[in-house]
Amino acid sequence: MVVIGQGSPVRWAAPDGPWTEPDLHLFPQDGHRYEIVDGSLHVTPPLDGAHETVVQALIAMLRAAAPEGWWICDRLGIALKTSNLIPDVTVLRPRSSGATWADPADVAMVVEVESATSRSYDRLLKPALYAGAGIPCYWRVAPEPEPVLFVHELGADGYLPAKTIQGADPVKVDAPFPVRVSPGTWS
Repeated sequence: MVVIGQGSPVRWAAPDGPWTEPDLHLFPQDGHRYEIVDGSLHVTPPLDGAHETVVQALIAMLRAAAPEGWWICDRLGIALKTSNLIPDVTVLRPRSSGATWADPADVAMVVEVESATSRSYDRLLKPALYAGAGIPCYWRVAPEPEPVLFVHELGADGYLPAKTIQGADPVKVDAPFPVRVSPGTWS
């Protein structure tokens, strides 16, 4: 990747060939989410405070329930074959490598919180890639008008819906570990 123009706004030139993980390190830390899908760059604009509120509520809830040795991370990248994705929340199994880009074999679950600019990406493309990598659990949160949690479990042909949870009353979910969720309290 090449930065073009001194003294003028920064412009990025695409690499000769597919985008790769090292290219991602050259982007500014400007709030955008830069990801690679099959060698193509995907950029999500910065997300609002309501999105961050839901992400932080999920992190706190999962960390409080996690057995010893499990890692709950926000925006930890996952290195797939020709893709590098950054879920909102990643749950790593005990004794994971701790690499900057997690190996899918270390990932027990990913969570995506939808926004207006990521809805199709979070509902269609990312789950297909996570399922293809063998990540056993996928949660998706639709935050508006009230948060709704969609719990998916990996089946033979991708993710299968397991539960849809809404409201403030706690509901037990068993995977990736037992946890009580109450989406109505996340906003």
